[in-house]
Amino acid sequence: MTTALFTAARLKFHADLLAHVLTTDARGVPANADRASKSSVKIASSIKRQIELETAAARERMPGQSSGHKFEELCAAFLKTTFLGLQHLRPGDWHVRQVSGHNRNEIAAYEQYAHLAALQRAADRDPELKAALGNDYTVTPDIIITREPEPDTTINAPQVIVDPNVARHAALRRSNNRLPLLHASISCKWTIRSDRSQNSRTEGLNLIKNRKGRLPHVVVVTGEPLPGRLASIAIGTGEIDCVYHFALPELEAAVREEGFDDSAVLLQTMVVGKRLRDISDLPLDLAV
Repeated sequence: MTTALFTAARLKFHADLLAHVLTTDARGVPANADRASKSSVKIASSIKRQIELETAAARERMPGQSSGHKFEELCAAFLKTTFLGLQHLRPGDWHVRQVSGHNRNEIAAYEQYAHLAALQRAADRDPELKAALGNDYTVTPDIIITREPEPDTTINAPQVIVDPNVARHAALRRSNNRLPLLHASISCKWTIRSDRSQNSRTEGLNLIKNRKGRLPHVVVVTGEPLPGRLASIAIGTGEIDCVYHFALPELEAAVREEGFDDSAVLLQTMVVGKRLRDISDLPLDLAV
């Protein structure tokens, strides 16, 4: 039987995580667990067993920042394999890219947010304006998905659809716009440990407030094992489309296995409420 593309990609994603990120320390604590929380260690260890962490080479956990960066890299690789395989559902010239360096002006490189470059230049010249604006327009995504504008030859391929007299402002048309269109802004949180994780909500709100045109998808991908911490960014609507877990079925099984009934109910609430999904759901959701 042929293995589905998403199934194979998910298995490879997990194998790569086992090799590079989802490691254990000298005490056998998984890298995504909070050592101070017994529940976190138990759930993370159960997830580890389910995806056969024991087959990975034993090593000390990577520093948090290194783990996070590698997690971003592997998430981007997963999306390149899966989302870019959906050309029959979402035709276009698509690009998936991990944003390196977290450039505060990155967002201004895309059509819906190009005006923010002028705002930044004005703020740099005027300290009072800069103080008034603060970081209200700053967005530094970990992974972005973009689409290149299309030439008229592509738009008119089936028949003559546009000419110089119509659709003179549509951003998808290359004759009107040369900047890529931001399709998705993806925040990667290997773990959720503090209020800093809430910057995903802040950045989502900034994307909503500051856009000119279509809002890109705004999602979070995480490896956090504790349902309560997942709820801190998943529960609620508005700033984030949805939160995606790197191993949701394994997390659900782990919570049941360890007898955490309250956590199981909370997980079910997030899943049924369409606030939490598995990483394998993400490519198809991005194709909508």
